[in-house]
Order: sequence, then structure tokens, then C-alpha cells
Amino acid sequence: MDQIEIIRKKTVSSTNDEVKQLNRDLVLVTAEEQTKGRGQRGNSWESEKGKNLTFSLLVKPKNLYIEKQFYLSKTVSLAVVNTLKRYGLETTVKWPNDIYTGRKKITGILIENDVYAGGRINRSTIGIGININQRQFISDAPNPTSLINETGKETSPEEVLHLFCEEFLKLYETLNNEEYDLLDTLYWKHLYQKDEYHPYKDASGTFLGKITGVLPEGELVIETENGEKRQYLFKEVSFIL
Repeated sequence: MDQIEIIRKKTVSSTNDEVKQLNRDLVLVTAEEQTKGRGQRGNSWESEKGKNLTFSLLVKPKNLYIEKQFYLSKTVSLAVVNTLKRYGLETTVKWPNDIYTGRKKITGILIENDVYAGGRINRSTIGIGININQRQFISDAPNPTSLINETGKETSPEEVLHLFCEEFLKLYETLNNEEYDLLDTLYWKHLYQKDEYHPYKDASGTFLGKITGVLPEGELVIETENGEKRQYLFKEVSFIL
């Protein structure tokens, strides 16, 4: 099996920016501190220096086209779920790829794709922040938590990184083998709030609905109380937590 090359830094502006300069498959940059770490929706990612795991992984999938890009998101999300399970922590994937334990967020993921003219993905930059030993959070993020808050034990970020690499490589092989049905099954198994009614908000306002599916392109399918099925791209619907 392939190995992931790990490059360690003390402080960087953004691990995503650092790893893009290396431009090769399966190379990872991790840093104790990011001064401009990015999260989804243009937010910053809060991480106390030296307490957590912040890193970016660059990959060049073998035959992944833009219409299948969400399978990489599934691959990464499931790798984090499997990693945290090795510490006894059960987690779910809040669509599209936030990792939750209960109703609290423990991991954020940001994926940036570069695409060839024909629609095949040239490279993907995967930025991940896993909260490990940080006990208190001061940003306005609504529901952060960490491994230490959930388990009561300090954990080595370096150990978590190596376990993640193990889990990712297994699932990356599944992705490169185009075993999409298996990734669908595993992702659905761990999907947050599936098959239960919860409040959501879209352009029309708030409503009660239940998640009934995720389409191959990544759209979320939510069924309203009156049986209407709505499909959403990222940012078109919000979870009301």
C-alpha cells in the first residue's frame, strides 16, 4: 500500500497553501499553528496552538471526474470517523463533511479541487482540523468540542495523525478502485440526522424535514412533513441546531 509523506511545520499561514506548492500525490503538511486557517463558508478555524491537529493532504485521484467529486468528501469524512472510533468515540457526518459527536462538532473539513479541461480532477487539497486537547473555545462557533472533552483523556495529536493516515489510505484505495456503492453505504450509515424529522432552513424559510438520501453528485435530499422531496446543493440549506 502507498504511504503518505508527512511534513511538519511549527507555524504557517495555511497548510492548504503550503501543501499546494508540493504538488504531488499523498503528501501532507501539518502545523502546530495556522495564522490563516480556513473553514467552510469562508470562516476561520479556531485551534489553540499545539493542542489540536491541523493539516492538509494533497492527493491526485486516479480517475475521478468532477461529477463524482463528492466521493472524495465521503472518503475523507469516513477516514476521520474511523480514526476517532479507535478512541472509543462514535461520530457522525453532518452533510456534507463536518464530523459530529452527539450534537457537537469535533472536526472540520475543507476540500479544494483543481480540474483538467476534460472534467477529470487533477489534484485535491484536503484541509482538516481535528480538535484533540483543547478544552475551551472562545470563537462564536456554536457547538465545538474536542477529544479530551468527550473522553476525559489527553491524546497525542501525532498518534491521531498516523491513525488517520492508515484509515485514509484504505478508503483512498476503495475510491481509486471506483467502489462507489461501498462508499455510499458507509457514508449513509454514519450520516447525521438521517431518517428523523428535524428543523432546517432554506431560501423559503424554516421547515421540518428528514434526510432521505444523498445523490451521487452530493445533493442532499430532504423530505418535508407533507411528503415533498427537496434537493439541495451545499449552502442551499442550513441545519438548525
